[in-house]
Amino acid sequence: MDEKLIESYKAFLNDGKTERECCARIIEDARAAGYKDIRDCKILKAGDKVYISKFGKAVALFNIGTGSIEDGLNILGAHIDSPRLDVKQNPLYEKDFLVYLNTHYYGGIKKYQWLTLPLALHGVVCKKDGTTVNVRLGEDEEDPVFVISDILPHLAQKQMKEAASDFVPGESLDLILGSEIPPRKDDDGKDKKDDKAEKDEKDKAKKSVLKILKDKYGIDEADFGSAELEVVPAGRARDLGLDRSLILAYGQDDRSCAYTSAAALFASKAGARTTCCLCVDKEEIGSVGATGMESHFFENAVAELVARLGTYSELSVRRCLYNSYMLSSDVNAAYDPQNGDLYDRDNASFLGGGIVFNKYTGSRGKYSASDAMPEFIAKLRGLLDGRNIRYQMAELGKVDQGGGGTIAYLAAKYGMYVLDAGVAVLSMHAPWEITSREDICQAYEAYKAFLTLA
Repeated sequence: MDEKLIESYKAFLNDGKTERECCARIIEDARAAGYKDIRDCKILKAGDKVYISKFGKAVALFNIGTGSIEDGLNILGAHIDSPRLDVKQNPLYEKDFLVYLNTHYYGGIKKYQWLTLPLALHGVVCKKDGTTVNVRLGEDEEDPVFVISDILPHLAQKQMKEAASDFVPGESLDLILGSEIPPRKDDDGKDKKDDKAEKDEKDKAKKSVLKILKDKYGIDEADFGSAELEVVPAGRARDLGLDRSLILAYGQDDRSCAYTSAAALFASKAGARTTCCLCVDKEEIGSVGATGMESHFFENAVAELVARLGTYSELSVRRCLYNSYMLSSDVNAAYDPQNGDLYDRDNASFLGGGIVFNKYTGSRGKYSASDAMPEFIAKLRGLLDGRNIRYQMAELGKVDQGGGGTIAYLAAKYGMYVLDAGVAVLSMHAPWEITSREDICQAYEAYKAFLTLA
């Protein structure tokens, strides 16, 4: 067991609870490993190491090989966004002496899992004067935390009869930010205050919260309109189990694969083929936008690479992508013994079983799947078997139970070989997810081996 790798992985999860934080951490590690911003390099040659970032939320890293770029890349592709709650643009309101922050959930979550948990705020607030305020509140011991309240069981008879998908409306996932002491009642049970006092007391708690935001961060209420604030579970990654064989942490889908992919690249030296680690955003909502895999970010990054390696041509870019190999470094559902009827056990992945090869994703009749080529899988099997690296072949669950997707199909459109290969996760998409320490180590070794594939 590589204990140094595991501790570094947990530190990565603690530092990177948003895609911006992950991207910044990856770039910091890349620079320490000798990588340079491609904008600082007019010409590239074999052995050079460069990175390209987009909006601080996606990054592509390249280690230039000795062969022709037209022969293709060895690509480890992961995503660094995770299910969460996003703060709305006009979020702050007071209701009956409690101050709330209005949210909109991001990605596939079970809404009820986010109730009564200590929550933290991470993100940026961009002000009109051009300055950006970084927010990270709720992680330090001295920080306050936030929470979404729930109904007490004594009054929850109606709630308990509703479907799990319905009993917590999305519009009710609002954080408690502060409170105010209610006024005393008079003999008739009415609030004891005159008209002037009532006017002065209106939204008093909200004003108090706004004053704190102004004093601490210099933020006005209107600044929420140009903010990107994410609500995530407060707390650090922890060892799980008396034997410490497992890891409990937020965001392991897909940061378990993003971390091990980047770490594998930093620990490797390119041979003939140029090697690459690609970390993108927005996978949890369809890989859309300027920082998602569906954008032209990666294609443009490769074009920048080709331009600095010699005479640029569109054909060279297309040949490079066409001849590439890629592992779509994304997680798979770990077999859950408590809910075994949801899985085809013979085709399930197990915690501690090693990296998971998922030939196809999609749902039910392989809808929206990327179906990997058996020739490519056989080549990888031989490579990993030769290095005694553990792997398992698996699907997400039973055929008619549902399904999911990755960025694989968006890379496959270029004609390259692509296979989903990642870490098994229990309680996937929950605020706290479970992985095996053994699988983190095996994924890291598998990714390093893949980068040597000729």
